[in-house]
Amino acid sequence: MRRRVVFSLIMAMAAVASAGTADAQQRRPLDATPFSHAPCSVLDGQPCTPSFCSVFNDGPCIPEIDYPYGQNLQLTIESSPSPGAAAKYRKPGHDLDSIGDLFAALRSCWSPPEASSAREGMQMSVRFSFKRSGEIIGTPRVTYATAGAPAEVRATYLKAINASLKACAPLKFTGNLGGAIAGRPIAIRYVDNRELNRPTN
Repeated sequence: MRRRVVFSLIMAMAAVASAGTADAQQRRPLDATPFSHAPCSVLDGQPCTPSFCSVFNDGPCIPEIDYPYGQNLQLTIESSPSPGAAAKYRKPGHDLDSIGDLFAALRSCWSPPEASSAREGMQMSVRFSFKRSGEIIGTPRVTYATAGAPAEVRATYLKAINASLKACAPLKFTGNLGGAIAGRPIAIRYVDNRELNRPTN
């Protein structure tokens, strides 16, 4: 009889402990702070934090984050930035020490084609990498161009992109930034948002 009572008490205590653990798991709040928990994986079956945003995303995302360096570095450069974004298009007056510095330098380099040979709304994306020394590895590779754009327009924009990057390179990285991004792919989407066909008075 005593053995049966002891066994019943043990089973009751185990049930209470199990219920408490399950309740704690249900009540545990989700931390919405970016990168405070594991980034998404193809094996995840639950909500998670995306580790980077696509340059073609229209929805909400976490743009231009300094970390982690292990993902593609992606940014968009407009030919006519909004007044509120002007500061992001000024090259820093010091050696580049952060992703924000790098992006500002790349934005400040951009010289779009002359209006006479440009196309309003034209977009082109290129992908390339830097050496630790700030030099570009190889030639930037086109990964996207506006559908239906004539070959001569695509050639004009690619020429402008290559000329702009060549005029900027080599960039001056600090040792920390150079070591962190050397060989990492960088994707830039150039957007010609100028009003090229607006009549003049």
